[in-house]
Amino acid sequence: MLLEPQLKGIVTRLYCRHGFYLQMLPDGTMEGTKDESSSFLQFNLIPVGLRIVAIQSTKTGLYIAMNSEGYLYTSEHFTPECKFKECVFENYYVTYSSILYRQTQSGRAWYIGINRDGQVMKGNRVKKTKGAAHFLPKLIEVAMYREPSLHDVAEQSPPRKTPKTSSDSPVLNNGKKEAQSKTKTSSS
Repeated sequence: MLLEPQLKGIVTRLYCRHGFYLQMLPDGTMEGTKDESSSFLQFNLIPVGLRIVAIQSTKTGLYIAMNSEGYLYTSEHFTPECKFKECVFENYYVTYSSILYRQTQSGRAWYIGINRDGQVMKGNRVKKTKGAAHFLPKLIEVAMYREPSLHDVAEQSPPRKTPKTSSDSPVLNNGKKEAQSKTKTSSS
């Protein structure tokens, strides 16, 4: 049974304050380009939470993701590394920061960014106040999307347990032990 599209998102081009459009080439390479006629500039901005988006190339179908070292890469499947917080900055530019990763010491967020040479930067090197992180989404159309398949995400669905161990194991909630239930069942 196919679900009807329920999420309203946009098809857009992301224009960086440094004068480049973000583009994703067929091999998954991401870079900045000044060529407005490139057919690799369009992205689906799909809402996956409150001010949280997935950014998917309309041409390749690949998602933009950021790994634990701050490098941007492309993913065929929607994973937690594909979630970015979308923030409108003071100058009306939009920033996209990783939901999962940030500086260990300061807690500073890691951002998608394009440097002055048109190269995609490591997220932990991009500051939200700098032009590299500032994008203007240039709306092409509003579209309806199905929610990306969260059930395929390894972190979202814990591995199945055998009936023998499932009753002994504490329930995990985002990697933390769930508080034990106040009502205890009498089992001997």
